[in-house]
Amino acid sequence: MDLPRLSPVAIALLIAFSAANAEESSLSAVNVTAKGYSTTDLETPLSTTTLDREEITRRGAGNVGDALRGEPGIAISNDSAQGQNPVIRGLGKESTVLLVDGMRFNSAQPAGAIASFMTLGLAERVEVVKGGASVLYGTGALGGAINVLLPQAKFVSGLGVEAGASYDSASQGMRGTAVINASTGDHALMLGASLARIDDYRSPDGKVGRTGYDSNAFIGQYRFRIDAQQQLRLSLQQHKDEDVWYPGSSRPHASPLVGSTTVHSPEQERRLLELGYSRKGTGDTPLNLDLRVYRQEMERSIYSWANKLNRDIVTNSVTFETNGLDAKADWLLHPQHLVSFGLNAWEMSGNPDRYMASGAPFTTLSANNPFQNARIEALGFYAQDDMRFGKLNLLAGLRYDTVKSDADSMNNGARKTGLDASDSAISGSFGAIYEVTPLFRPYANYARAFRAPGMRERYESGLRGDGYYYAGSPEVEAEKADQFELGIKGANAVIDYGVTAYHNQIDNYITGQILSGSAATAACGAANAANCKKTINLGSATIKGLEAHARWQFVNGQWLSAGYSRVRGDNDDLNEPLFQMPADEISLGWLGRVMPAVKADFTLRLVDRQARVATQFTRGAENATAGFVTADLGATWQIDKRNSLRFAIKNLADKTYHEHLTEGVSGAEIKAPGRSVQLAWRGSF
Repeated sequence: MDLPRLSPVAIALLIAFSAANAEESSLSAVNVTAKGYSTTDLETPLSTTTLDREEITRRGAGNVGDALRGEPGIAISNDSAQGQNPVIRGLGKESTVLLVDGMRFNSAQPAGAIASFMTLGLAERVEVVKGGASVLYGTGALGGAINVLLPQAKFVSGLGVEAGASYDSASQGMRGTAVINASTGDHALMLGASLARIDDYRSPDGKVGRTGYDSNAFIGQYRFRIDAQQQLRLSLQQHKDEDVWYPGSSRPHASPLVGSTTVHSPEQERRLLELGYSRKGTGDTPLNLDLRVYRQEMERSIYSWANKLNRDIVTNSVTFETNGLDAKADWLLHPQHLVSFGLNAWEMSGNPDRYMASGAPFTTLSANNPFQNARIEALGFYAQDDMRFGKLNLLAGLRYDTVKSDADSMNNGARKTGLDASDSAISGSFGAIYEVTPLFRPYANYARAFRAPGMRERYESGLRGDGYYYAGSPEVEAEKADQFELGIKGANAVIDYGVTAYHNQIDNYITGQILSGSAATAACGAANAANCKKTINLGSATIKGLEAHARWQFVNGQWLSAGYSRVRGDNDDLNEPLFQMPADEISLGWLGRVMPAVKADFTLRLVDRQARVATQFTRGAENATAGFVTADLGATWQIDKRNSLRFAIKNLADKTYHEHLTEGVSGAEIKAPGRSVQLAWRGSF
């Protein structure tokens, strides 16, 4: 299928004309991630996406990636039901900073999705900043940032309970959540839990094996109110998944005894401890402070299962530990200047314990550690000025970062020198938005962002999820990106829209390049020369695109919505399409009241065929994918003020498809879930 090519100017003028006589009443989403403090989208000269609790429930998603599916500018790369990685404007998990309550996730992720550890069942909001966001979030924010906001302890008298439960027929999946808030005097306590029991889901072609898993998450927070301005907080988070398989990682093995291999995680867990202090300013020039220290552990077992032998031939256990410090302040220095500044410091360490069976009969596992005692240290300072001059809002920021990496050894101890590296970068941003009318606010933004290489890119040599043996490169350099964005946005009581076009130039683009011949033997060894990749820097890559979204209340209580995404990536070195770019997409929707206490909704996704694929760079490993259309239908009954019941049918036509970014051997990618009936209840007491 071919999607229409839309002009951003045409979209903006059409939307503005249709609402020219609408009542002025701004209805803009609030976002804290874009500027570092609470602000509305209409006051922000860049692109954001915000999902509140009601919208998260309506979408019936099991994880953050699934919840963001279909949003303009966002695609999903998946290797399983659990492993759903958001891709922002063509940039994947390595180029997106993931946060929970503003605290950074860190892990060298070989399979699955770090985003799946973000406990969507407990989330109150999901906020996305699209485009370079290194000024606030440092290394890795070339594509943007995703922040999941969990419940906080509240100083509300008495005891409050919020709970929910859901079921979906495709996976026979059961999910349940509960959050308890209790407060007395200057003490507040919040406890929450989320449990999931998911079986293998059904696609239109039948059961998709190894897509089930179990998940448990627990959170808690205690707050002590020192006085009216100051608080202390202690936060705990734990998320644990069990028996997670990644069928998208299944690859043929060189030995007929093995047949093929599939990566799986018998157990994986995230633990977080945070101690924080906040102070709310007073007076004409209030100064707000927030300080935190935290420790986060991402513990994973990552095994490779031999499908003919019915046993593991690789075991790998590793814990990535991050100790961090965040300090930030925002100061209303002048009625026209809200100045914010801060520092972020963290250190991540990892020490994989890997054992491999190297040859027939594959019964003896020997130590084969990709690296030992690797460390990444990052330190960044930033300052930002939010300036208001009547209807003109300017946002300017500057940041300096240093990132240092080191390891005791790599390649199972074969290399012990030349492993230290240091990167430094100055990031910046400057944006302007002007309110011509509430419905016509043009804006422009420039952002300079960077990404230092990750632990795996520098030090790990071994098989990856795409079936290639990767050679680590301690010498790989940091990426630097310059993004320019032009857009228009506006909102009132009956319409909310945004249109943006962007151009992102990335220098030293980090990727894996296929090697052959003597180069492959030297990098990966003779045993792996036939499927060898090495982490390298391209000279440059260019990503440009167009996004648009609109919501229109055409009749009181009846809303129509539309979204459009178009991404084009180019490998400037080889003058061909960039590897793994999302397909063009249109989404159409309706949400409206059909009975006094019942709202119904309908969503249509139209995804174009993706024939713009890399050929020289991948040597034919990336193939075109077919376009598809899916439809979802649902209804929510507000039983009373405290209870709601939702019924929905996902993939109404039982369409067989997979996203272009689904991982797997071309032609054998895992299919998406088929038609599924979902039931969900939410209530409070």
